[in-house]
Amino acid sequence: MHLKTLPRQASWRHSGVRQGFEVLFTDSGPRGHRLRGVSTAVEDASAWSVDYSIDLDPVWRTQEVRAAASTVDGERHTVLRRSADRGWEVDGIPRADLTGCVDVDFESSCVTNTLPLHRLEFVAGEPVRVPAAFVRANDLSIVRLEQEYTLTALSPRGLSFHYESRSFDVTCELTFDTAGLILAYPGIAVRDA
Repeated sequence: MHLKTLPRQASWRHSGVRQGFEVLFTDSGPRGHRLRGVSTAVEDASAWSVDYSIDLDPVWRTQEVRAAASTVDGERHTVLRRSADRGWEVDGIPRADLTGCVDVDFESSCVTNTLPLHRLEFVAGEPVRVPAAFVRANDLSIVRLEQEYTLTALSPRGLSFHYESRSFDVTCELTFDTAGLILAYPGIAVRDA
């Protein structure tokens, strides 16, 4: 499975469990990849806006994440760092509960679903466990997310995966473009541009 280079920008309309919008800007070079974006939405009558920057090494392993959230309660900021020898740190504090996680996943974003697609080889019909450091939208708290991706279709127009999260009791079919960006995340987001 070979994915195309990410576009320099993309956007999504969030609809279903929340109403909002997300934009993404990408940079890639010999030292790795950077994904910068912002999601702004209203969910369960609560509004939030999350800015994020994700630095990845050349093989798409998360290295550093910076996030800022704005809500009616004010602003919050957090920094996550991951290294092979020290594991994960959140705001400088080691997080052993995130051992084995290579990816970050933002509740506010559909972009982070692209990370394991670029990093791993998938075989149709074979489920792959991909635990992640999950960042909540409203307060930027971080928990371990247990999730699984199973490649169900691969075509010149894109890919489809069966997605399952035991942490949140969610199952759905995710549709991606040929660069590995979400086209449709049922109940969450649809690609806009």
